[in-house]
Amino acid sequence: MGRGINRLTEKEIRNTSADGKRQKKLADGGGLTLVIRPTSSVWWLRYRFHGKERTLTLGPYPRISLKEARTQRDDALRLLDKGIDPVDYRRAEKQRQESDAQDTFQSIALEWYETMHKHEVGPTTHPKNLRRMEMHIFPHLGRMPIRQITPPDVLKVLRRVEAKGHVDNAHRLKTIISQVFRYAVGIGKAERDVTTDLRGLLRSPDVTHHAAIVTPDELGDLLRAMWAYSGTPTVCAALRLAPMLFLRPGDLRRMRWDEIDWEEAQWSTERTKNGEPLIVPLATQALEILGNLEPLNSRSEYVFPSVRSAKRPMSENTVTAALINLGYKNTMTGHGFRATARTMLHERLKFPVEIIEMQMAHRVRDVHGRAYNRTQWLDDRREMMQAWADYLEALRMGKPTVKEAASGFSQESA
Repeated sequence: MGRGINRLTEKEIRNTSADGKRQKKLADGGGLTLVIRPTSSVWWLRYRFHGKERTLTLGPYPRISLKEARTQRDDALRLLDKGIDPVDYRRAEKQRQESDAQDTFQSIALEWYETMHKHEVGPTTHPKNLRRMEMHIFPHLGRMPIRQITPPDVLKVLRRVEAKGHVDNAHRLKTIISQVFRYAVGIGKAERDVTTDLRGLLRSPDVTHHAAIVTPDELGDLLRAMWAYSGTPTVCAALRLAPMLFLRPGDLRRMRWDEIDWEEAQWSTERTKNGEPLIVPLATQALEILGNLEPLNSRSEYVFPSVRSAKRPMSENTVTAALINLGYKNTMTGHGFRATARTMLHERLKFPVEIIEMQMAHRVRDVHGRAYNRTQWLDDRREMMQAWADYLEALRMGKPTVKEAASGFSQESA
């Protein structure tokens, strides 16, 4: 600092009093002044900004020591060198701190959940993610201002879950936290997504695939067993439609009568598990199964109502439970029919992967990265769904042979 700076000493300050006067001022230089009053003392910083004299109150002495007052003065002078008014800067910092106190991770996460997440994923997915946040994230990060959360803070939360052997859940939580941070960045409440710094710091999750049958002979045996199943008409219908429509079990069980267009022979839903809309062309075999079920279940809005209440759909595990009763535990699941269809439609019936993926309600993008809409390739999908239903029927009937069945659709056997 220049001459005339840091003129005061602690001894001089302690030996100075107001002496009955209203106040006495001790200058330290650079605009820093200690105003001594009969009952208190306070640090002021006088400076000029755009030709106007301004005063910044630094705080009371001795809570703000001489050393700390000088540090604050030097910081303020550096702001002035940058053309920033220290008074305005302090006011903005106070507002930011107050905003940070309100913008906790939990408040931003709940805002993201209500405004975005609930409308982007299926009705069974978002409650699970809310519960994950309530159990594993909010107790540790919930009250922290989102701007102050660091990568190690997040990693500590994820490691707690990982240490319990729940590696896959730790990765799910990381994804949720990342989505909250990206939302916060978008609305100006955070600078960046801190989870990007955690890449490679969690153990890789164990990849488990749903049990599925992908050979014609085994599938034919399964279909015959399914058609002979002695469950309720609702369960039998769901069991028979599961391989034919290869929907996610959650989407199948929530099928509603008002979503079925009998004239167009299709079922439409605005939201699948991953939040995507879907149109499912219904083959003649599927229409027959649904037509036989309608007189029994038409009082419920759901095609497959729960046995306990017609106001609720059947359990998501109903089809898998029936498969277990048939002796297919660890061999086939309700979700496994998706893998069966994807594999055999491509390898046996030679349908393009893009059409199959579209029918499975997966996000399929064109060469420019744009997602196709749900009506894309609808005629091709109608042909595919009818061919698939015919193929399943041929396998179930055991006549003609698998090779003859495939060739009957003008497809080359794999």
